[in-house]
Amino acid sequence: MDASRRRAALVAGLLAALLAACTPGGTPPDGGDSSGPTQGGASVLAVKIDNVGVARPQTGLDRADVVYAERVEGGLSRLMAVYGTRVPEVVGPVRSARETDLELLGQFSRPTLAFSGAQRALLPAIAAAPLRAVTPDSAPGGAFYRGADRPAPHNLYLRPGKLDRAVSGTNAGTLAGFTYAARVPEGGRPTSQRTVSFPAARFDFTWSGPQHRWLVSMDGRPATTASGTRLTAATVVVQYVDIHDSRLHDKLGNASPVSRTVGSGRAEVLRDARAYPSHWTRPTPTSPTHFTPPTNTSPLPFAPGPTWILLAQAPGTGGGRG
Repeated sequence: MDASRRRAALVAGLLAALLAACTPGGTPPDGGDSSGPTQGGASVLAVKIDNVGVARPQTGLDRADVVYAERVEGGLSRLMAVYGTRVPEVVGPVRSARETDLELLGQFSRPTLAFSGAQRALLPAIAAAPLRAVTPDSAPGGAFYRGADRPAPHNLYLRPGKLDRAVSGTNAGTLAGFTYAARVPEGGRPTSQRTVSFPAARFDFTWSGPQHRWLVSMDGRPATTASGTRLTAATVVVQYVDIHDSRLHDKLGNASPVSRTVGSGRAEVLRDARAYPSHWTRPTPTSPTHFTPPTNTSPLPFAPGPTWILLAQAPGTGGGRG
């Protein structure tokens, strides 16, 4: 067992209990950008986003540079939106962090991670991770609030402008090692639709020629923001990773899965109505992730615009303890 897995096993072996948070009421707006104050330096902001049916439509996802979809308990999905270029006035609903997030965020150079809480057993690992953790208990007053539009715990929202750190103004994807180019790469195969399934969640991406974007659907329904804007992606990446159950469980007894994003594996990159077989590599937790064609080591450029990355189960892996 390598060092990262030994650390994960040690942390996960502690007794688990949920960290509760309660915030004042309010109704979530959905709209303009907010750069926020600049004290404390500039970085990227990552926000854990609820993605069960009652949490939709979400607020602020359309302004993320990168959106990750990861598997959580019961085979459901949760999103992590990463903002660097701009942030919305409100983001949410905000939910709890997972072990997957800590490894994944190591490539973003000390980001801010906003989340509702975490199992107590995971808190030491969060405190030791190279990131700034922000929860309702630690954030400045008014940064988090409860909306009146849906029941708890699916109604916690974040006002990024009230945090004491602004985003950098640079596309968050570049910190993660992605390259962008408007020119369509050679190769690939014509593709107009792609479905990625988790055990209890489904994502569909359909190419729109007029919009020159992939239209996002989740669990068979078009995905929109709270204001009705259709969610789209310029690039969609299916990144096949090793997913194992950790020793942590939710209150229903479901094991918490961990997606390993350090290492290498197969991927598929979708852009400009074409699918490109790819290979991903990330040698260390602080290394960026590079996506390359199978035949050479030159980066495969993404299309400028929002990038969605789905951490999917690599064939032949999973089912054991991480």
